[in-house]
Amino acid sequence: MNHLVIAPVLLPLLAGVLLLLLYQQSLLFRRILSIATVIAQIGLAIALMVAVSSGDILVYALGNWPAPYGIVLVADRLAAGMLLITGLLSLCVLLYAIRDTDRAGRHFHVLFQLQLFGLNGAFLTGDLFNLFVFFEILLLASYGLLLHGGGRLRTRAGLHFVVINLTGSTLFLFAVGTLYGILGTLNMADLAVRVAATPPENVSLVRAAGLLLFGVFALKAALLPLYLWLPAAYAHTSAPVAALFVIMTKVGAYCILRVYTLIFGDQAGPAAHLIEPWLLPLALLTLIVGTLGAMGSTHLRQQVAYLVVASIGSLLTAFGLNNSAGIAAGLYYLPHTTFSAAAFFLLADAIINRRHPVSDRLDPGPAMAMPRLLGGLFFITAILVAGLPPLSGFLGKFLMLRATLTHPALPWVMGIVLVAALLSLMTLARSGSLLFYQTQPVEVAAAHEDVHISEPAPVLSVSALAGELAPAVALLTLCLALTFWAGPATDFAHSTAEQLLQPSAYIHAVLGNGGNH
Repeated sequence: MNHLVIAPVLLPLLAGVLLLLLYQQSLLFRRILSIATVIAQIGLAIALMVAVSSGDILVYALGNWPAPYGIVLVADRLAAGMLLITGLLSLCVLLYAIRDTDRAGRHFHVLFQLQLFGLNGAFLTGDLFNLFVFFEILLLASYGLLLHGGGRLRTRAGLHFVVINLTGSTLFLFAVGTLYGILGTLNMADLAVRVAATPPENVSLVRAAGLLLFGVFALKAALLPLYLWLPAAYAHTSAPVAALFVIMTKVGAYCILRVYTLIFGDQAGPAAHLIEPWLLPLALLTLIVGTLGAMGSTHLRQQVAYLVVASIGSLLTAFGLNNSAGIAAGLYYLPHTTFSAAAFFLLADAIINRRHPVSDRLDPGPAMAMPRLLGGLFFITAILVAGLPPLSGFLGKFLMLRATLTHPALPWVMGIVLVAALLSLMTLARSGSLLFYQTQPVEVAAAHEDVHISEPAPVLSVSALAGELAPAVALLTLCLALTFWAGPATDFAHSTAEQLLQPSAYIHAVLGNGGNH
């Protein structure tokens, strides 16, 4: 039993508890402890990546209770990769948050660590009920982070977020209760064995529970028509929280990929390929709606939020192809869209801070300080998000389209993905023009919306601006690294896809005897 598997779960939990007990300590102390914890999590994720890179699957049985009777944590290539993406993202976000955001409430760092505890647990758990538990942990922490700092619009968006996700949690319980009542287990490896051997009279209930689970994961991933909570929530919370929340939709995508390749994959008998008729059409529709929402956005943060919706459509389109090449393309695209979207939220915040009094409205505003630097970063981010060559966004979509060549939905996928990329490019070009070229005096911008100017926006020094932009630049650099090291990244993605599509190794690693329980 490898104790390294449980370390990424215990570390943020212990850090969160320690931060809660030491809440009266100075903010500097809490910042140092939080950053050190995240750096340690990145180290643990890298160690797990190395340990599973050869194809090994590591299992940790809590209390040394064997599966399926006890709780297990499982680390394979997919889980380790998600841990590393989460760690790198959270470090950049935290470095941005300690500039000012964490001053708005005493328990920001506690909530941040508990959020990571829930995320890491969701990626590592080998049990459906514990997946529900980790979902609730990360959602409870996200409620606090979303509302951090207060405000009318933030509170209203938070209320919608809470109500919708509580509904999803209720449906999750219905689904796992049904599966447990029929199959007598919630261990995912054991479920894979028992679903394949389900007697004919229970197949309809198993399929219904599986589709209900898909609805829950689709809600978490913001798949059409369950995406409506995302634009308002992401647009009205603080920039670092919105950037961290980019990984939240990936949790839903991860669960779809994990559950429907392991439990409802090729070996699931009458329940095999349960969501295949649904996932690809809904993903393409999500891509369309997200792109149209970005085109129609009147505020910059709202536009970035809709681009996140569009990106989840692209990601699940790749997974919906249901072949090794498509899944590998999605696994390469996943870190790209996570880092680029998070960088866009942080960059948008820096731009908004310099557009007093227009803020994030996509209207002509006053000229910004250092427009070349901000405009250059906006241009690079737009290229990444739109998927233009030669950066990682283009490579991800190229891999996706290449995987579609033998798929019956080739015309639909090719047409929608390419047209959506073109419309996204046009949208971002229009936004960039408004932000950096169509400028007007401050008095005119204020009079346009009857805004009272109490004082001009502060002008920061070059060093202060560099410190503000450093986390966004770091995230963009990670996207560039995916471009320069596309070969090793795609090799790892293909190996992960092959491992997912051959779940027998996972089942044997967890159950020990191939599932004869």
